[in-house]
Amino acid sequence: MMRRDSLIALLWLGLAAPALAAPPAPAKTMTEKSPSAPASFEAETRAWHAGRIARLSSEDGWLSLVGLHWLEEGETRLGSAPDNALLLPASAPARLGTLTRKADTVSLALQPGVSVTVGGKPFQGGVLRTDAEGSPDTVALGTVRFFLIRRGDRLGVRVKDAEAPTRKGFHGIPTYAPSAAWRLEGRFEPATTGKKIAVPNVLGEVEDMVSPGTVVFTVGGQEYRLSPVEEPGSNQFFFIFGDLTNRDETYGAGRFLYTDLPKDGKVVMDFNRAYNPPCAFTPFATCPLPPPQNKLKVRVEAGEKRFGDH
Repeated sequence: MMRRDSLIALLWLGLAAPALAAPPAPAKTMTEKSPSAPASFEAETRAWHAGRIARLSSEDGWLSLVGLHWLEEGETRLGSAPDNALLLPASAPARLGTLTRKADTVSLALQPGVSVTVGGKPFQGGVLRTDAEGSPDTVALGTVRFFLIRRGDRLGVRVKDAEAPTRKGFHGIPTYAPSAAWRLEGRFEPATTGKKIAVPNVLGEVEDMVSPGTVVFTVGGQEYRLSPVEEPGSNQFFFIFGDLTNRDETYGAGRFLYTDLPKDGKVVMDFNRAYNPPCAFTPFATCPLPPPQNKLKVRVEAGEKRFGDH
């Protein structure tokens, strides 16, 4: 099977154009202008990033992710003993129980004497809800938690541990200095029909996601376009994008950015808040990758830089 880093490298072969220099401060045209930045712009940017770091490094954040196991039809034993098919951290019982998959339904049967909770309440066993149904049922015992995820036709168990070395050894993420020049105002071009775009992920799958339209903005006099995707229940646009800094200074598989919804036909694209996807920190995440139309031929020198050797 192709290694994940090789897959990502192949997806990025299209970024072979020469790197462009960092853009000058945008000129004051309709699509180039930088919206009036608040006087406390730098402080607000750093405060936003501090909140982002707090969420990432929380007990239940992405840094606590220690495992991902895809379930086959039938029974899967889980626990910390090495002969279990689904291996849990050492602090978990040697024999926790058995997960049984029947088509799209997964149930948990516990070993006698094992106590766990779901939603903070004692759980005696039974069917577990996946993340496809909203918030999944999270099984907790001590510092360990696990829950079910659905990705296409796959059902998997995602395992987290508050004592994970990735969390305990975390010391922050380098960033570019906050710059109002990268707080751009774009023009929103809404889709006329139910538009969908093909979004690949690190598993090699492609998902058709609803896109409300396109945001057009300019950098250094050149026009660029990004297509956001909609997330159920969200009141923001979600952008999965890449740029030429992915080669050397930012995460090779692109970054994420959320924006407010359009106001008077305009969207504020604050690239100072561009951040690394979970796959930059753990091999157990299933991150989406930038669709081809969201790979920018420009260096976006704003937001989070590369974490470690990723």
